[in-house]
Amino acid sequence: MEEFFIKLSIMLVPALMAITCHEVSHGWVADKFGDNTARYLGRLTLNPLKHLDILGTLMIFVVGIGWAKPVPVNFGNLRHPKRDMIWVAAAGPITNFCLATVSAIAMRAVIAATQGAADGSMVAAFADPITLMLAFSVYINLMLGVFNLIPVPPLDGGRVAVGVLPYSLSMALARVEPFGMIIIVALVFLTNAFSYVIAPALNFGVHLLAGPYANLVFGVTKLMMKG
Repeated sequence: MEEFFIKLSIMLVPALMAITCHEVSHGWVADKFGDNTARYLGRLTLNPLKHLDILGTLMIFVVGIGWAKPVPVNFGNLRHPKRDMIWVAAAGPITNFCLATVSAIAMRAVIAATQGAADGSMVAAFADPITLMLAFSVYINLMLGVFNLIPVPPLDGGRVAVGVLPYSLSMALARVEPFGMIIIVALVFLTNAFSYVIAPALNFGVHLLAGPYANLVFGVTKLMMKG
């Protein structure tokens, strides 16, 4: 039980920040482009309780992929719906990639600043959990960013594709949305899509951002996900 709470304390803040900022960014960009639905419903807030989806949050801790309650966007209110939809959808993954970058920089800085600290010292006692949280933040933000770029609606990559493709193709892809999650689950769990597409992109991102501490990021994440 103690091990569970240690893991929860390390994973909870980075996970909640990743999914909350992801959703708020969608609503914030939509608001700037003319749709104030999210603002009207009180969803332009970093209070995670406003965005929490219990199952989606639990899935982060179980399989490393999760979700929040989608911020409502009325694309019809956007000044240029087809074009603006691209930026509204892309805002989520871009935010996660930015958070992953900031987390990696902060992780490197903490490690560099505390390299000479003795094990068991007050400095180490403070720095070690912060380092672990930042390492997990790098992973979970990259995972959410990469996963959401899968070009199948309702994922962000699918909505970006709907905005980019010519009208006839975009309408055909948009009609996939009601079945999108079934397709995504099938791709991830019934094919090698994770091994051949998501994992290599994630591996590249972790090594790019964490550099010599990439193994720390993967090691912490593996430890956190271990049953």
